[in-house]
Amino acid sequence: MVHSLWWWLPAGVLLFPAAMGVWDLRQRRHSVLRNYPVLGHMRYLLEAIRPEMQQYFVERNTDGRPYDRDVRSIVYQRAKGTEAEEPFGTERDVYEAGFEFLVPSMAPKPVPEQAPVVRVGGPDCTQPYDMALLNVSAMSFGSLSANAILALNRGAAEGGFAHDTGEGGLSEYHLRHGGDLIWEIGTGYFGCRTADGTFDEREFAAKAAHEHVKCVSLKLSQGAKPGIGGVLPGGKVNAEIARVREVPEGQTVISPPYHRQFSTPRELVGFIVRMRNLAGGKPTGFKLCVGSRQQFLAVCKAMLEEDTTPDFIVVDGAEGGTGAAPLEFADNLGAPLTEGLITVHNALVGTGLRGRIKIGASGKVATGTDLVKRLLQGADYTNAARAMMFAVGCIQAQRCHTNTCPVGVTTQDPRRARALDVDDKSQRVRRYQEATVRSALQIMASMGIEEAGELAPHHLRRRLDPRTVCSYAELYDWLAPGQLLADPPRDWRQDWEAADPDRFTI
Repeated sequence: MVHSLWWWLPAGVLLFPAAMGVWDLRQRRHSVLRNYPVLGHMRYLLEAIRPEMQQYFVERNTDGRPYDRDVRSIVYQRAKGTEAEEPFGTERDVYEAGFEFLVPSMAPKPVPEQAPVVRVGGPDCTQPYDMALLNVSAMSFGSLSANAILALNRGAAEGGFAHDTGEGGLSEYHLRHGGDLIWEIGTGYFGCRTADGTFDEREFAAKAAHEHVKCVSLKLSQGAKPGIGGVLPGGKVNAEIARVREVPEGQTVISPPYHRQFSTPRELVGFIVRMRNLAGGKPTGFKLCVGSRQQFLAVCKAMLEEDTTPDFIVVDGAEGGTGAAPLEFADNLGAPLTEGLITVHNALVGTGLRGRIKIGASGKVATGTDLVKRLLQGADYTNAARAMMFAVGCIQAQRCHTNTCPVGVTTQDPRRARALDVDDKSQRVRRYQEATVRSALQIMASMGIEEAGELAPHHLRRRLDPRTVCSYAELYDWLAPGQLLADPPRDWRQDWEAADPDRFTI
């Protein structure tokens, strides 16, 4: 009897694959399993771990996407406060077409002891805000876990920089540690919506009055998916998120692709004025991924005719972001940050409005070099999302939309989210931001630049082929103040003349 019981052990081991093989032969969904029962499962296992295998064993330090290993490493090192220098020279091909480099000076300047700030607030703003050069870009509670929001906000509070809430509403996790907030309002008007999903100005005014809300921002579009609304899967919409967003629990939340409060450039400008008044004069602006230059010029015409402007405009690059998006949108729609930023800067300069509006740049800003490049391309300050996620522990697993984030950053699963230690990660956020801004100031000092306003397009060069290098001053047209009003250049004239402040035409 004892002898016969021992035989059941190997029999049980063999019985399981045998049963699996029978099932594979009978099922009709997977052709691979019908032809290769049992062994065919290896194909699906290898496919499941392919991203990890690619990231850890195949890709070189400089060819990973969306962020290569070198960039991820420098963020991790700065967040931990460890040495970020590398020996033996660059691994990048400096003679490859598209390679960019900044121009150093033979007369460097001392590095400033204090990081500069940017005063945000135009002539219609009564409560201007001093913005840091690098801030936390828009990421909603719901997309991120409560612990991730807490860590980001505490890091912002201790580091003296701003934290954009994203469009998912104003939660207690945004408010607990007292970090400066940019409250973002999207097409769903989460946190300030009526029962039918329209804008509730009373609720907006009450929340915008909170002492930690320093600016309010209207999201027109985002880089990863311009032209469609955001999606929060129902599995992430627990009771707490449903309460913050004022939506039904457990149901997938789809933001409309457009705003109900306005349908023309002039109405958009009027709604910005309305938001600023409801917010008690706090800086108010909008965020967009640039598409049609003609449409943006129509907004500029509306500003001129109404004699009012937003206090800031955040340009989001089509390089994507933390939110999940259809592949076709992420790969093919919208202007990359460089083109979008230069377009907005030039349009505002050419219409004489640049001095009234600050520009923020959001899109793959992770290093001091990224920050300096965006400033000389036309930005006044920058925002980072995915780099801040790296600082709180993100490993670029790219499972943000599945609720199975392995490090607790983009999940509402309590068991997974508890892995993110707020005390430790908030310090990493603070250290990363501080070290990156310091790196940008060191780079500017090496270029002979004492203030960010001295940066200019000729300070950045791009290699076009092995023998040709051009500066950004040569690669792009740069308008003179008021040039569109006086004598539009040929490349801009058609868009300028067709721009209509009362229609969004292309």
